[in-house]
Order: sequence, then C-alpha cells, then structure tokens
Amino acid sequence: MKRRLFHTLIAGFMLGSTAMISTLAVAQSTIDNSALTRDEFRAHKATYGLVYTLPKDATDVLDNKINGFLKQRLIELGLVTEAKTPNIPHVTVVHVHSADPSTPGKMLKSMPPLPPVINLTLKNFYTTEQAKDAGRPWWLDLGIVKSGKGFDDMMAFNTVATAALTPLRDGPLPRCTGPAYARMSDAAKDLVKSVGVSGVNIVRDGKELRSHNPHNTLVYSMTMFDKNLQASMKQVADNFNTILPDGITTSFKTISIVEIGFAGNVLREIYRINLENGTVLDVKSGKTLPAAKR
Repeated sequence: MKRRLFHTLIAGFMLGSTAMISTLAVAQSTIDNSALTRDEFRAHKATYGLVYTLPKDATDVLDNKINGFLKQRLIELGLVTEAKTPNIPHVTVVHVHSADPSTPGKMLKSMPPLPPVINLTLKNFYTTEQAKDAGRPWWLDLGIVKSGKGFDDMMAFNTVATAALTPLRDGPLPRCTGPAYARMSDAAKDLVKSVGVSGVNIVRDGKELRSHNPHNTLVYSMTMFDKNLQASMKQVADNFNTILPDGITTSFKTISIVEIGFAGNVLREIYRINLENGTVLDVKSGKTLPAAKR
C-alpha cells in the first residue's frame, strides 16, 4: 500500500512538473554554464547534496572488514590525501553547486514527496572516473544491487528530486567542468548543461530517462588515474569483492541534506529527514522541524 501511494505521488509530481516550466526558466536565467568549456575545473565554492547516509549496521561491516586495509593500501600507493579525506559514508541522490548559504533551507522547502524506507544490498567494489580517460577525479565505489523494490523506489525518487532541486544550482558541479566535461559523452554533456550534473534521472518528452547509478564511495581522488594506479586500485577492488562476496544488506531509514567537497565527499549533515514519519532534524541545533512531505 505504501509503495503504491509513493509511486502515485511521484507520478503526480512528474505530471505537475510541466506547470513549473516558467519558474524553471527564470531559475535557469541565473545559471552560469560558462565554465564547461574552459581548460580548468570551475572554482569550487559550495556544493550541497541530498544523500542517504549509511546506517550503523553497514558502516560497522566496512569498518571491520574493509576500511583498515583500504587506508593502509592507499598510503602504500602514495595516496595520503585520499587516506585522510573526511567523509560521512552515504549514497547520493543529487548534488547542486551554489554559493548561496541559504541553499540547504531552500532544498528542504523544495523537497518532493519522500520515498519509503529503502531496503537494498550494497555489493560490488569498482573504480570509476568522472569521465572516461579524463584522469581525474576518480573514485573507488561500492555499488548497489540493481533490482527489487528498494532500488525501484530509489530510482523513482532520484527522478523527482533531480527535477525539484537542480534549479537551485548557480551552475554545473565544478568536477563536471573543464577537462572532465571535454571527455564526457554527448548524453552526459547534455545532462550537465541542463541540470548541472551527469548520472541523474530526468523526464524528457514524457519519458523517464534513467542514468543514475547509486553507490557508496570509499575513495575520492584528484590524483591522475594512470594505468599503473588503475591496475593497483582494481586489485584493491577485486580483493574487497572476495572479502564481501554477498555484499551488505541494509535499510536506509533517513535521508539528509548535506554539504559536500569538490569530489563529492560529505563534510557535514545539515538536515536529517526520517523516512518513516517525515520528521526533520536540524543536525547542528538538535531541534526538530516541521515534517517534510510524505
């Protein structure tokens, strides 16, 4: 019953989005895409995101079986910055870059209907680049099993969250500009131009286009990803896949508005939203705010 209600709300939000076209056009007029074709990355000012933070049962497995070895291997490979990069483990919904410090509050007000609790399995370690052969940034990720109700709910929510929140950006994500943008596929470039980030779901001509690949990232790097480093990190990923062949089954019961670094690592939580009852926690003050849409 809850699943049918969620998808009915999502369908209604998608149909109603056509009424937002004029508002979106006004928002787009303040968005600067000029950094896309420059030689260097756009300067990073502030990026905010909507993410599912990993619950303790999942982080305990990573801490006990993965993170210690990973830190040691990164240091052996000379990736000291990567080993020290702060991060709150999470799975991203969408990121927006904006120098406006009021953006998190605007994101909360613009939130579409919330998904139900997300039940899923984190499985399969692998490396990826912002754009193939761009060299940087690159990541070591833990994927998600792409089937089942939880995955379906996660993908449906990404579509409406992308439509609701990306108009708040002031331009593209810095890591998607310059040398990374130059190496992107035409489809990815189109997403960056239109919503500020690649790898998200959108609706075009009434049809949902899904390019979102939800995952948890363990390593964030701006070191050039040459062939030797690629081979070394593949060995790391392969080893982790033998350690956790069945992955980690867990449930996401909250979703958070956060501040993130250039490469996507979460620096701090700002608002934490309970998916079971819609209550909103202001993380800094500890105060509970009015419930979000459900």
